[in-house]
Amino acid sequence: MLKIRFKSTYFILVFLSFNSLISCQTKKNSNTDKKLVEKSAISTSKDLIIKPGAQQTADYLMALKNKNIAVVANQTSVIFKNDTGSKNTHIVDSLLSLNIQIAKVFAPEHGFRGKADAGEHILDQKDKKTGLPIFSLYGKNKKPSKELLQGIEFVLFDIQDVGVRFYTYISTLHYVMEACAENGIPVMVLDRPNPNRHIIDGPMLEAELTSFVGMHPVPTIYGLTIGEYAQMINGEKWLKDGIQCDLTVIPVKNYTDTSSYNLPIKPSPNLPNAQSINLYPSLCLFEGTVISCGRGTEQQFQLYGSPDLSKTNFPFSFTPQPNFGSKTPKHNGKICFGEDLTQHPTMTKFDLTWIKKAYDNSNDKAGFFNNFFDKLAGNSDLKKQLIQGMSIQEIEKTWTQGLVAYNKTRSKYTLYTK
Repeated sequence: MLKIRFKSTYFILVFLSFNSLISCQTKKNSNTDKKLVEKSAISTSKDLIIKPGAQQTADYLMALKNKNIAVVANQTSVIFKNDTGSKNTHIVDSLLSLNIQIAKVFAPEHGFRGKADAGEHILDQKDKKTGLPIFSLYGKNKKPSKELLQGIEFVLFDIQDVGVRFYTYISTLHYVMEACAENGIPVMVLDRPNPNRHIIDGPMLEAELTSFVGMHPVPTIYGLTIGEYAQMINGEKWLKDGIQCDLTVIPVKNYTDTSSYNLPIKPSPNLPNAQSINLYPSLCLFEGTVISCGRGTEQQFQLYGSPDLSKTNFPFSFTPQPNFGSKTPKHNGKICFGEDLTQHPTMTKFDLTWIKKAYDNSNDKAGFFNNFFDKLAGNSDLKKQLIQGMSIQEIEKTWTQGLVAYNKTRSKYTLYTK
């Protein structure tokens, strides 16, 4: 079994090298899903198929045998059946069919089936298909309690990430690792590719702005898979009091730094396709402003706009309405003037172009930012820099020192560097 383990006093890093470039070929069931396999700007080869850790069943099954386990999962936690063309299988269903003793499921933001709005509190419930109890890690309890972990001998974590600091699944990962470290429970992460792994950019998180949308000193886009990120949390001793958990990572097969990967399943309700996932790091800053980033449309994180912006300068318009991804979208029912980025070329950086353009053209600069902006930005300078009228190049220069230091830290935990 190929695995990477951490103990409380030492860690072992294994660097994997694959010589082939990869493409992901997955059967799609709807027009929305088809958008998820749009061609990436990064070159790939079709000779091999990227296989997430969940598909390496032989590498982790024995570690779970005869143990009472908990699974941290959502709708992305599936075993793809690309090679046979058969239906995808959820990791929970797969493990149950193999007689693994699952005691409970922990669900992150958006819930076990991935249907809840962003920020919506998730309630504890029972899974209708399996009858397993589901305990929310996105409500009043973001960290599994000692009582919830009582009797649990092993925790399996399998969630698709998108490589952005304020995407809350890495915060859930942190709290799961911390709770397990405190209670002497091993954690296994089934690694999955990061569709934004080719980008390392943005301001570093300031400690004073630590929150559930930013828990660690990393840039906005951090260029690691969730398994690599787990190693960094452990290795840098970011858990409470510097404790470390007994961690195993099951790596992705046929995956390298030069691989591209388009997600075959939406990672959350408002990231419907590859374009939204690629633009998400830059457009999500609008969540800390009066500007809509497309929630309440079918092009979430591919549009931006507001009734406040001028139709003359922003001739494109859209009207947010309640939908699957947002029950109460910003500017509900109002015409928003802005910009359509659905055909924008693939991003290779964290881009301030649109937020600067929107602010510079706003008719209400005093009310443009809200109290959430600094937490999303991860620092208190960016808002001031935009208000002062600094150029994008000037702002980006202020990130350089932090990015250089971060890259040295990151390099210790990469698993897929050739």
